[in-house]
Amino acid sequence: MQSPISLGIMGARGSFSEEAARTYAKKEGLSDFSIEYLITAENVLTAVEEGAVDKGIFPIENSNGGVVIEAIYAMAGHVCTIEKMFEIDVHHNLLVKKGVTADSITKITSHDQAIKQSRMYLKRKWPNVDVEEYKDTALAAKDLSEGVLPETTAVIAPKICAELYVLDILEESIQDLKFNYTSFLAVSKRV
Repeated sequence: MQSPISLGIMGARGSFSEEAARTYAKKEGLSDFSIEYLITAENVLTAVEEGAVDKGIFPIENSNGGVVIEAIYAMAGHVCTIEKMFEIDVHHNLLVKKGVTADSITKITSHDQAIKQSRMYLKRKWPNVDVEEYKDTALAAKDLSEGVLPETTAVIAPKICAELYVLDILEESIQDLKFNYTSFLAVSKRV
């Protein structure tokens, strides 16, 4: 019996990379797979190169936010085989702790790509709130839920994170463009 294929992703539980990995698995007919939440592109490519995961899945470019700089820098330091490039439609949501209202938000945080993809919304709607980059959209939601981030922080994250981390959705689909596609790579160890 063959062991499950391990997919290492750039992101935490609930991230768009997890959605991309599940999309990839479905398209490739993989029914027996596991997902390793490796948070960064560097961690994903290291795990692929060392054989700790069978395949790596990470974003490379967004139709609105451009190239995922973190992924480009990580790819420059690793050797891998690109097996597939595919895209998913990405919708960002503004999430807060239960009961937190818009007027009490002092900071908005997320991955730099989510911030880039929502920059006009942020300028228009939140001109006086600090916006800070975070390692991952889903990790920001998890950390808000667990009290790592201050209660007055809002995070830009996938809708599923509201359910996973028991957060409220303050606003849905806040990305600047209605059609917001992110291209992902599926990579494996170079043999």
